[in-house]
Amino acid sequence: MRFILSCFTAALIAERALVSAESVIVPGATWTDTSGNVIQAHGAGILKVGSTFYWFGEDKAANSALFSAVSCYTSSDLVNWSRQSNALTPITGTMISTSDIVERPKVLFNEKNQEYVMWFHSDTSDYGAAMVGLATAETPCGPYTYKGSWQPLGADSRDMGLFQDTDLSAYLLYASDNNQDFKIASLDSDYYNVTAVVSQLNGATLEAPGIVKRDSTYYLFASHTSGWDPNPNKFFSSSSLSGNWTYFSQNAYDLPLGSNASVIYMGDRWRPSLLGSSRYIWYPLDWSSGSPQIVPADVWSVDVSAGTYSVASGASYEAESGTLSGNATVMSGSSFSGGEAVGYLGNGGSVTINDVQGNGQGQWVALYYANADSTWRNTTVSVNGGATVLVDQPNTGGEDVLLSVPVKLNLTNGANSVTFSSNQSSYAGDLDKFIVYQQG
Repeated sequence: MRFILSCFTAALIAERALVSAESVIVPGATWTDTSGNVIQAHGAGILKVGSTFYWFGEDKAANSALFSAVSCYTSSDLVNWSRQSNALTPITGTMISTSDIVERPKVLFNEKNQEYVMWFHSDTSDYGAAMVGLATAETPCGPYTYKGSWQPLGADSRDMGLFQDTDLSAYLLYASDNNQDFKIASLDSDYYNVTAVVSQLNGATLEAPGIVKRDSTYYLFASHTSGWDPNPNKFFSSSSLSGNWTYFSQNAYDLPLGSNASVIYMGDRWRPSLLGSSRYIWYPLDWSSGSPQIVPADVWSVDVSAGTYSVASGASYEAESGTLSGNATVMSGSSFSGGEAVGYLGNGGSVTINDVQGNGQGQWVALYYANADSTWRNTTVSVNGGATVLVDQPNTGGEDVLLSVPVKLNLTNGANSVTFSSNQSSYAGDLDKFIVYQQG
C-alpha cells in the first residue's frame, strides 16, 4: 500500500535533541537521524511503500531559501530516520539551479507507469515565477530526473500539495492568483500535468495545503498566507473534491496511519533567520468529537502497525512556587496555570525550583512560557548548580499566549534543583511552569 501526505506550516515550538534509537516523538526538538546528524527535510512530504516510510523535504542546512537538495529519509516506525541519497539535486541553467527555489516536494506512485512522480513549488529567488516542477524516478528515493517547470493551466502556483484518492486519481492543491485563490486541479493519468480545476475557493488566501479522506468525507487543511510567520491552521470539509467546502475550525493534519486509524499532523516551525534550525512539529489528531482536533502532546509515541498513539504523562512544577532572585517577579494572568507566572527572568533575574523528581536518566522537560516580542528569546537551564543549557524561546504571539519548548535534562534519581535564566544578560520569556516526563 502506498499513500501520500502533504505537510504544511504550523505554530508551536521547542528545542533540543531527538537522538537515534528514540521511542518517543518530541515536537519542536532538534531531531537527528540514525547517524546523529540533524534531519533536514522541511516542507515535507511522506510516502509509504510496503512497511517503509519515505520522508522527502527541503535541505536547509545552508540556512538559505535557495535550492540545495530534496532529501530522502526512511523509517519503519516514524521515529528513527535514516538519510538516503538525495532525491533531487540542482541542475545549472534550469529552474532547479542553486539560484532558484524548490519547496514542498511531494511524491506519488503512479501505478500505470510504475514510477514515482515528484511535484514541487518551483520558483525564482524573488518568488516571481510561481510555478510547479515535476521530476520522476524508478525508486522512491530516486535519483529523480527533472522534467520541467510551468504554471498549471497558465495560472501561478505557489504553496502546493498533492492528494491521491482511493481510486488512484490524483490532484494538485495550490495557492494561485497571487495567493488570493485556492485551487484543486485533477492530474492526468500519468500524473505529469493538470487537466482541469475541479474546485476553487475564491479569496481564501490559503497556503500549505493537505487533504485527507475519512469516512467518505474529504478534509482540507491549510493556513493563511503570512510568509515565514505562523498563523492558525484551518480545516474545511466536503463530500466531494469538486463540491462545496465548509469551514469548521482552526486546526491542521497530515498523515493517516490507515483507513480511519490515527492521523498525524506534521508541520514546520520556521526560523527565517536560521532556516536549518527550523523545527518539526508533529502531533496526533483526535477525531472522537467527529472533527479533527490537534492533541498538543509534549512527548508521545505511535504504534504504526496498530495505527494508534499514546501521550506521555509527567509531573508539573509551577514557576511561581520557586525561589526568585534579582529582578524576577511573580506575574498574574488568566492564561497562566494557577493564574501566575514568573517574569523579568534573565538580566539578573532567575528562579530556582527545588524537589524536582528525577529518575537518574535523561528526561524530556517541557517549558511553558510566553514571549510577546517579535523575535526569539532564550533561557538558560541548569540542574543542581551544574552547567547551563540554552533553550530557544520563539515568539508566542502575545504576553497571554503560551507555548512549550522541550529540553532534555539529566536529573539525578530523587530530588533536584532546577534553575532558570541565571547568568544570562538578555531577558528570557515569562515562565509559567515546566513538566518533567519519565521518558527520555
